[in-house]
Amino acid sequence: MALDAEVLRNLTKGSAKDAWRILIDTAIGMASKPLAASNAPSEVVQRDREIGALDHFLSSVGWDLWQAFGDSVERTSDRLARWWAEPYNAKAVLILDGLSLRELPWLVQGARERGFTLHGVEANASELPATTHEFARALGLSDRSQLGGNRGGLTHRLQPAHTESVDIPWKDCENLLNGSPNWVFWHHWPDNKLHASDGAGQGLDVLIRDVAKQLGSDDFWAFVERLATGRRLVITSDHGYAATGHFHDAEGEVAQFLKKTFASGRSKAGPGDTGPFVPPVSLQMDNPRGTHLLALGRWKWRSQGGYPTLTHGGLSLLEVLSPFVEISNE
Repeated sequence: MALDAEVLRNLTKGSAKDAWRILIDTAIGMASKPLAASNAPSEVVQRDREIGALDHFLSSVGWDLWQAFGDSVERTSDRLARWWAEPYNAKAVLILDGLSLRELPWLVQGARERGFTLHGVEANASELPATTHEFARALGLSDRSQLGGNRGGLTHRLQPAHTESVDIPWKDCENLLNGSPNWVFWHHWPDNKLHASDGAGQGLDVLIRDVAKQLGSDDFWAFVERLATGRRLVITSDHGYAATGHFHDAEGEVAQFLKKTFASGRSKAGPGDTGPFVPPVSLQMDNPRGTHLLALGRWKWRSQGGYPTLTHGGLSLLEVLSPFVEISNE
């Protein structure tokens, strides 16, 4: 699918920061339009392909913009810390592990339909690579499990807060909430479902059907309502995900290089060879905790055991952007 001519002109005439703002605003606009329940899976697949035009720009003529990503797009970890410092009497953060921009329609429509006040919808940057562990470390945690059972301690960046990290039904989550004014609640869905649906013959369609079921359920919204009662609430994620089952098949030397470098993944720790390819198919990226090689763009390749149809850790928009939805039930 071709990129809109006006969007393309705007991407190439301003600064890197301007370009990233256009890319993010365009991706949010594509992903967040209301969905009809009857054809949600096919519509989400279509939107994924539309956003693929932006990824094609970023992996061909605009690949140098990735080196400006860290300086141009605020990281979710920093955005949360900045929001946490706002003078709200009580606040809560709900981290849905692996939530991407694809799920915005259910959150935005659901919040409006159930009477919540919607204060803002935006997208911020994951850590690079886009993994749970990197995000936890950016928040000052050893890993997400540290938040479980209010064991968050005093080292993380969202202080003071009662904390939890679980993988249980929404109704049981609601029962865990108490009257503490500030909450940080990290739920392992949809990442758990994502990795359970990444095999051959499965993928985005299977995951989106579960998303529709979960985010459309009374139990989920009862949990959200309880969490938002008396509190300003942000719903966000640690990273998104790539629907790699819909990516292009790499061939020849490109496929051999990607397989040798990344096996069945999308990133590799440490500096390394990015290959002789122009435009590149991988980039070396730095973060405050080290250097990684990351797969660039929408490629998949044959690997032992089969390349996953859903995964994260590389450089494509829907895996490195996290939604940031701010609501209240005032």
